[in-house]
Amino acid sequence: MFEQLDKIEKRYQEIDEKLARPEVATDINQVQALSQERAKLNDIVKKYRQYKRASKELEDLKAMGNAGGDDEMAALIKQENTALQNKLDKLTEELKLALLPRDPNDEKDIIVEIRAGTGGDEAAIFAGDLYRMYSRYAQSQGWKIDIISMSEGGGKGGFKEVIFEVRGKNAYSRLKFESGVHRVQRVPVTEASGRIHTSTATVAVLPKAEEVDIDINPEDLRMDIFHSGGAGGQNVNKVASAIRITYLPTGMIVVCQDERSQLQNKIKAMSVLRTRLLDIERRKQEEAVSSQRRSQVGTGERSEKIRTYNYPQDRISDHRINLSVHNLPKVMDGDLGGLVDALATAEHEKQLGEQQV
Repeated sequence: MFEQLDKIEKRYQEIDEKLARPEVATDINQVQALSQERAKLNDIVKKYRQYKRASKELEDLKAMGNAGGDDEMAALIKQENTALQNKLDKLTEELKLALLPRDPNDEKDIIVEIRAGTGGDEAAIFAGDLYRMYSRYAQSQGWKIDIISMSEGGGKGGFKEVIFEVRGKNAYSRLKFESGVHRVQRVPVTEASGRIHTSTATVAVLPKAEEVDIDINPEDLRMDIFHSGGAGGQNVNKVASAIRITYLPTGMIVVCQDERSQLQNKIKAMSVLRTRLLDIERRKQEEAVSSQRRSQVGTGERSEKIRTYNYPQDRISDHRINLSVHNLPKVMDGDLGGLVDALATAEHEKQLGEQQV
């Protein structure tokens, strides 16, 4: 580990030296590239230097202890020795985490797809609840949300399907473990006898693909234009602006009707198509690698039941990490931080364990 850290610090110093050269300072592209690389290394170099300072202090302290002294001095040295050792242990763990390979998609924006599963109208209502939960969490993070398409159902703000884009720093890294089957247990508002029902909704969190990520042959696309449908089947626009794109090789269909502009709907629909195709390729690659190289909590498969929302017991259980939390209404109002942090920690622990195998 320390050999790797020495190389990182050496590269960091080289970047600083290059940025100080006049011929580099006048080259905007080179300055930008070096500055971006420096920013990525900054945190780990800062922690490594803290580690080296604390390590040197501990050596000096041990030397003082070996030199002898009165009991009071010995007690102070022992106390300081313990504090420094704890600091070094903490920094060691942080450096181990910092050296773990990063998911190249972590900083990408995302496209989230929520679909009602089993449970009829109650499943659609639950899908709507999940959409509001993620929307409020996104707002708390300062992220931007754009709805791409939605199909209402179930009443009470429910959705058969809702697809939306989330733009913001680390959106994928924070929400990537939300993919899977979410299950709710509660008394539906439509239930007269007060019986508890179990319903499900599926969530897919996909890193947004850019045009450079995947190449699509225009001849493989069929594009249909139609009127956007509003509540009660009324047309939102007098001009046909909604777009339906069919990817002919697989029959995959993407619809976007949220924008009034036909061009904007086409751009959004193409973005969703690229993202879905990239996700398929990513999953194929993951299947081809060994489990030691996977960096997800659970498999992340959409068929996997990942979480249960139990309203009568005011409890949310994440089955992948055996975690249960209470105050369900607060979580459904967007307070997802605790769950997100727990999943990220579990992933890091898994990666560290795999490195030691």
